[in-house]
Amino acid sequence: HYSFYLRDGMTVLELGAAENSYLPPDLKLNKHVGVGAVQSQMDSNPSITSSMIVDLNNVIDDEGVDSQEFAALCDEGFDAVIMANTIDFLNHPREVFKSSWRALKPGGIMIVPFLAKDAYVDKFEEAFTKQWRDMSDDQHMWVCGSFFQFSAGEGWEGLKGFDISPFDARKEEDGNVLSKLQGGDSDKPCGAFVVQAQKKSMAEGVDDADSVEEFIKSRLWMMPSLEDRDKKLVAPRLARAYDALDSQDQDRMVQHFDSLPKIYASLIKMDQFAFTFSMQAQLAADLLGDPDFVGNDLQVNNMKMGLGLRKPSAEFWAPVGKLTAAMAPEDKVNLLSYIVPRFGSGDASQDETLEAFVSGLKPTFAVIRSKCPAMDESDVQLLGSELLASEVLKPGRSTREEFAGWLGALNE
Repeated sequence: HYSFYLRDGMTVLELGAAENSYLPPDLKLNKHVGVGAVQSQMDSNPSITSSMIVDLNNVIDDEGVDSQEFAALCDEGFDAVIMANTIDFLNHPREVFKSSWRALKPGGIMIVPFLAKDAYVDKFEEAFTKQWRDMSDDQHMWVCGSFFQFSAGEGWEGLKGFDISPFDARKEEDGNVLSKLQGGDSDKPCGAFVVQAQKKSMAEGVDDADSVEEFIKSRLWMMPSLEDRDKKLVAPRLARAYDALDSQDQDRMVQHFDSLPKIYASLIKMDQFAFTFSMQAQLAADLLGDPDFVGNDLQVNNMKMGLGLRKPSAEFWAPVGKLTAAMAPEDKVNLLSYIVPRFGSGDASQDETLEAFVSGLKPTFAVIRSKCPAMDESDVQLLGSELLASEVLKPGRSTREEFAGWLGALNE
């Protein structure tokens, strides 16, 4: 299998390296870096050109292997990552696969071979993860494929699984009680399997309208805290927000994509029935699409207060929540996405507009009720809050007095 996918001159990173890499004897690699647990074993491997000891079970959750030396190594960009007979001992495989994705050049391949679980059960059964012990070899293939999917999602392509067992390999049923009573042949070779995928090339820019969503999706491949479901929901919404901006604000929006994990780290605590995944995606996209949103701590904290995840501030969020209680959840999300970016600017005039907004809600609603007595209360609050947000929340647009005069001149 290695003979088909590995070529002379390639650079290869081997995870779980030991004394034998099982490479074709005539393969001439340009570089073969071994990452393993025992230095003496790697030193006796004739194929390895350099090596380092790294504990692959020491990870940063949702990020990757916790080793600065290993992270620097991954930045070099390898043609291939191989990891033979190692996946069965990994406590945090997703993070290892994330690091492997980073280590590959675009188009590079990760090859994960493993033997049937009974191959060395007598020596290493206690070291196997519980998941590996409890599953069949067919399930191991499926689970290994899922590690690719849940590490970088669409950042992998060409995901394939192979049964490369010898023709006369013993099957799992050969080891059951009945076969042993019948004298099953334990001398047969064990089964062998491979799961592999290639690193997809990341879109470098936007060539036309059709490429916007693909460009954004590629920026989400390795985004922590976002489930695959969230990425699929938020990507088209981000694309629409991106299209609505000028080129300068588009660049700014991309620079602030790293705020998404902070947003979703808060949203995951919301009631998924009252605040659906689609609404979460829309809020995230609307926030990133606002030129004033930078994802600083003050903005994130105010988002939490607006969502009821923190005690609301007495001077702003408590009255806003009380006065807009009749609005539909979707309308509250839209309002929240407009208000939150106004915090944290350090601009005194912006702070004044926030105060003008909250103090203007009650009289604005009163005017609308008097002019439109048949209007539903939810619509009164929606109309009033949107008028205030569009005219008062942006410094220099309308003063409180100008807005009041304009509102008073309106008729049904």
